[in-house]
Amino acid sequence: MDSNIIIRTATEVDFSGILMLIKELAAFEKASEKVTNSVELMNKEKELFRCFVAETESKELVGMALYFFAYYTWVGKSLYLEDIYVKESYRKQKIGTALLKKIFEIANAEDCKRVRWQVLSWNEAAIQMYIKSGADIDDEWLNCNFDSTGIKNFGK
Repeated sequence: MDSNIIIRTATEVDFSGILMLIKELAAFEKASEKVTNSVELMNKEKELFRCFVAETESKELVGMALYFFAYYTWVGKSLYLEDIYVKESYRKQKIGTALLKKIFEIANAEDCKRVRWQVLSWNEAAIQMYIKSGADIDDEWLNCNFDSTGIKNFGK
């Protein structure tokens, strides 16, 4: 990793930069229209998530790892890595690996029994990085999602 890149804990000041990275990630995943988050919402819900950012000397955010704690019935306290993303022009510099390392440091410090995240089936570069890191990639489970409209209309 470039020695001019630092990995640090994000603060509220970083929310606009994190949201920009979230939108870049959504574009990369061909789902830009699905991002409804905002800096205001992040401020309102800041107790629900934590984040590490990768920052250049000039204070540009070039990567992030956003996570929260979860409880899984089979194992107990766990860490869920919601998103890990590095700007395209900064990839292949081991920034993603450095962010993942910070996630595992927190999981160890918090005595988590599992770390879980998702990866798109076509994101071969990420899949290879995760396999190289020792991840067990499960192809059996499917995601079930409801958006806010579906939540409101459930059971009607």
